[in-house]
Amino acid sequence: MSKKGLYATAAGTVACALAIGYVMQETGEMPGTKPAPVLAPAPVEQATLAPQHGVNDLDLDGISLTSAPNTPDLGDLLDPIVGLAAFNPKIPAQDMPGLETPQLGCEVSATAAPAPMASVALSIDAPCNRNQRVTIHHTGMMVTETTDEDGALSATFPALSPKAVFIVEFEDGMGTVVTADVPELKEFDRVVLQWQGDSGFQIHAREFGAAYGTPGHVWSGDTAQADAGGAVMQLGARDTLTPYLAEVYTYPTGSSQRDGSVTLTVEAEVTQVNCGRDIAAQTIELRGGMSPQTQDLVLSMPDCAARGDFLVLNNLLDDLKIAAK
Repeated sequence: MSKKGLYATAAGTVACALAIGYVMQETGEMPGTKPAPVLAPAPVEQATLAPQHGVNDLDLDGISLTSAPNTPDLGDLLDPIVGLAAFNPKIPAQDMPGLETPQLGCEVSATAAPAPMASVALSIDAPCNRNQRVTIHHTGMMVTETTDEDGALSATFPALSPKAVFIVEFEDGMGTVVTADVPELKEFDRVVLQWQGDSGFQIHAREFGAAYGTPGHVWSGDTAQADAGGAVMQLGARDTLTPYLAEVYTYPTGSSQRDGSVTLTVEAEVTQVNCGRDIAAQTIELRGGMSPQTQDLVLSMPDCAARGDFLVLNNLLDDLKIAAK
């Protein structure tokens, strides 16, 4: 994620350096996937972990984090366009800053409807923006998608606010605003991991003591995610140039039938694209019906000799505490 994109999605964050535990796992022990613009990392302290069974330590530095412990409200979290829409979502697209006045017949329209798991089904119609990139902004989350040959796009997005506001922005300045009510969001805990480009990030959840590769290990590569447990959704068009991408883990806390905890980790595969570089990401967390909290990460990847291995950031996200209902 570029510096501009990174901080635009987390306005008002307070800079602070945090030490974080991380370990390297061999390729055979964990499933994985695969340059983000380089950010100058803040001064940090080197952190290491004691050896664990089946895990090799890797001494790395260059990890820096910033956090915003309490995001006060929707308008503070979003950029100026989104903040304006949050207070008056009925403002026409042509009157909003940053959105061009459409030519006759080229209006961009969108609809939003509630979807399962406190999500929103978004439909976009842009007849003059066929096969084009479009950025969806929602409560600090940014995702790049592409329209089809008719200028249409249908996609589902996890809501991050009960009054969900979505900004649709094309590269030529065309766009629109759409909203949806998602009152059931308070029944879910949700964690967003977002980044820009092919940085190799993943979010993993191990529910109620599950080990990697066993039932209860939930990640984007798990095609058999249990209906009654949590789920990870991938967002963004990965086949475009330096897209904004995200993975979102959601757990139905309000209807859970189990007691215990969910262990959350952020992981990054060392690839030919990101090895020896700095990569950046951001998390957005919704827990217990509270306002979103954001945290930024800059990670210095090891050199290319470590390709195929994974960095596991154990302490970036707090575990979810679940009580049976």
